[in-house]
Amino acid sequence: MPTRLATFAGPDARRLVLVRHGRTEWNLTRRAQGHTDIPLDDVGHRQAAAMAPLVAALLPVRLWSSDLARAAQTAHYVGRAAGLAVELDARLREYSVGERSGLTRDEFAARFPREYAAWQADDETILVPGAESTADVLARMVPALRGYVDALGPGETGVAVTHGACLRAAMLELLELPASSDGAFATMANCTWTTLQENVFGGRFRLTGYNEGVRDPGPGARDLPDFASGAVLA
Repeated sequence: MPTRLATFAGPDARRLVLVRHGRTEWNLTRRAQGHTDIPLDDVGHRQAAAMAPLVAALLPVRLWSSDLARAAQTAHYVGRAAGLAVELDARLREYSVGERSGLTRDEFAARFPREYAAWQADDETILVPGAESTADVLARMVPALRGYVDALGPGETGVAVTHGACLRAAMLELLELPASSDGAFATMANCTWTTLQENVFGGRFRLTGYNEGVRDPGPGARDLPDFASGAVLA
């Protein structure tokens, strides 16, 4: 059983704030995006503008982002609010969904019934052509996030703007939680953030905030959450 000491985070503990990008037209129409480079829609821009000063108030010293437009555009709002340059990193990209890109859930089921059934059963031994597995995503994303924390000084905060599914998968891995616990966490809304704080003894992390942020920054800007397992839509 872990001891209280094992989760101690003192004033020198570093924080990593993981932000999901703002809304896109494909989020609105429930189309899988993956690596397809869809920009923010008008609501997404308003969400990012409302979120940015709140994240800037956490006093980050570094700002990283997925190189996909929806994340990079979101990150630039944070950068302007915090006075930071955006450092793009392709390792923060969403799961590639391969030939599922651009499809709604019904279209996915009709075009790839075998793969859809496997997806529903959380079976990654059967994937749409070109799609990444969770192991593929973690192999690039977890080293990136650990490297960001290592780049921070004692007590400093960094921000990484990324995507819903890969964010949640990496979070579980860093918290040393089984993948089966994914269902215990709601899908992150657009332009909300999750905060991980390191344990100063041994490199572990603890969750200090999840799905935080402004949910309705203006008329028409209410987030439309992805469908359950929409983990691969973001």
